[in-house]
Amino acid sequence: MATYDQLIEWAGLGHVTRAREDVVVGWQIPDSAKAQLVEVGIPVAPRLIERVVMQSEADPVLLTSRGPLYRLTEQADPDDPAERSSFGIEPETGAVYFVMPDREAWFANSSVYAWLDVVNRYGSRVTASELLSEPDGPEEYLSEEEEEWAFAELSQLAEELKEIDPAAFKGHEGFLWPGFLDRWLY
Repeated sequence: MATYDQLIEWAGLGHVTRAREDVVVGWQIPDSAKAQLVEVGIPVAPRLIERVVMQSEADPVLLTSRGPLYRLTEQADPDDPAERSSFGIEPETGAVYFVMPDREAWFANSSVYAWLDVVNRYGSRVTASELLSEPDGPEEYLSEEEEEWAFAELSQLAEELKEIDPAAFKGHEGFLWPGFLDRWLY
């Protein structure tokens, strides 16, 4: 289980935002999800979470193809600020979805607990990797050997993430993690 201290270890102090209890108390999500958001928080993660923007409203405000979700993050495409994506929590189930700019919701993780664990593993691996933490990404100017090394690292990371939340890898279309990791090098 990810902890606040583990997140700040790789994300850095000031780059993990904990929810205020008075904000999430009215959200219609499992109590365990509320506790995770308050106690552990959400980190800024390379290429994944640019800004933590937890909504303050009691009703979900992130409109998606699945219905409204509670907004957790927001990320804008640097080439087109109108292209915003977000992570959000589904009311009642507590499942986490990645919402594309066209409001299509891609399944990310089965719970906030699993999502934070996956983000922790992803963030710690990427920030510790010389190749994967490159600002322009591993796809820029790689030698054949570096490309093989990056692919091996990403494959290992995918296996680790799959162990944390097998449900997040049960499909490819409409599932965030398989597509995200597959596209990284291509």
